[in-house]
Amino acid sequence: MNAPALNVLGRPLAPCGLRPRTGWFRDGCCRSDPADRGMHWVCAVMTREFLEFTRRRGNDLLTPRPELDFPGLRPGDRWCLCAPRWLEACEAGVAPPVILEATHVHALGVVPLALLEAHRYRGEATLPPPRRRED
Repeated sequence: MNAPALNVLGRPLAPCGLRPRTGWFRDGCCRSDPADRGMHWVCAVMTREFLEFTRRRGNDLLTPRPELDFPGLRPGDRWCLCAPRWLEACEAGVAPPVILEATHVHALGVVPLALLEAHRYRGEATLPPPRRRED
């Protein structure tokens, strides 16, 4: 039996987001396999500033892509971000808050724990109720 994935706090990895469904495997968790060259390990709560920043960098997470079953993200949504992009956003002063309980331990190979802790999400770490389709 495989050991459970761990978060940056050394505990079992919590889900990040289910609506919209996030993660490399679209299972709601920030875990991946060797094919994930983006390193989608940081669970973050989206902000308008970050979404605009990443769009300017060529990764438009705002625009829905129905052909990919991607509804587009809005501020407040939770999403597994690429660890290098989160660090880049941090250096630019627009890093979104991080849910440490749902951020994979592998992220520590890219981002120091102290930096993640400094950007810790201060709201409820458990999953929010699903957003409605008409939202």
